[in-house]
Amino acid sequence: MTRRPKVTVLGSLNMDISVTVPRLPGPGATVLGSAARFTPGGKGANQAVAAARLGAHVRMAGCVGDDDFGRQLLAALRAEGINTDAVRVVAGAPTGLALIAVDAQGENLITVAPGANHQVGSPDVAAAGAADRDILVISAEIPAQAISQALAQAGSCVFNLAPAPETSATARALLAAGGTHLDWLVVNESEAAAVLGRPVRGLSDAQRAAAELITAGPRHAVVTAGAPGAALASAVGPDGAEVIEGFRVLAVDTVGAGDTFVGALAVALAAGLPAPDATRAAAAAGAAAVTRHGAQTAMPRPADILAATGVTWPVA
Repeated sequence: MTRRPKVTVLGSLNMDISVTVPRLPGPGATVLGSAARFTPGGKGANQAVAAARLGAHVRMAGCVGDDDFGRQLLAALRAEGINTDAVRVVAGAPTGLALIAVDAQGENLITVAPGANHQVGSPDVAAAGAADRDILVISAEIPAQAISQALAQAGSCVFNLAPAPETSATARALLAAGGTHLDWLVVNESEAAAVLGRPVRGLSDAQRAAAELITAGPRHAVVTAGAPGAALASAVGPDGAEVIEGFRVLAVDTVGAGDTFVGALAVALAAGLPAPDATRAAAAAGAAAVTRHGAQTAMPRPADILAATGVTWPVA
């Protein structure tokens, strides 16, 4: 690779408020936890940080409020070397917030108040498409209309359909908006279930789901299944889906692991790696992320991936 990949991310920016608890609370329950931690987050911003730490030139597009949280989020992105010229500051709207509980096994429960992320629209889609890029990354914490407009643009694209839409019809409509432009769809088990309208549980189910998702339009589909690994299906390859085995690591916090996977995948693809190699590299990055607390604070650099998984990051 003689130059750094260029990645543009269109997505959400949130301030994460995280609390570690002995167990995730059920309905009506109160659980006492640790002191709250305030850290930069949002699926879009997380993916941007992951890509920047793994060697890409990154440009972020989205919206924040004209408040202290918004200013802190922009400062955090700039500290990572991310171009924030396409992040719009919305007067009168609060910056997005995510309330996160993490249990002793590293599993999490997240509630998001979107705030200014709900204001992402045509101007922001246009801003995302205005600069030279190798690949565009889109996640689903922004309005569906903006997602559809962005997916309709020409150029290589990774669409992370997360969080899952409330109905299968909404999920399928978003995929249809991508048409022939949608190179990659990345979902976890619950998000795959939202598209397919049936449960998806475990790696073997993820294999079947990835193969089925290809029929919805994307040229490549990845279904992540947590620690066991992920399944990759390609419309241009052999029938069915192949398994990308997971990496054995000590997980302390799974917040941000999926976003790390997506950002890493975008960098690897923009650098020209074949689909299976790019997916395996992304899985290694995601595994490294769960070994530390937080979302952006846990996003790995190449040395972190090597230390956690033994995998050498393939993008120089």
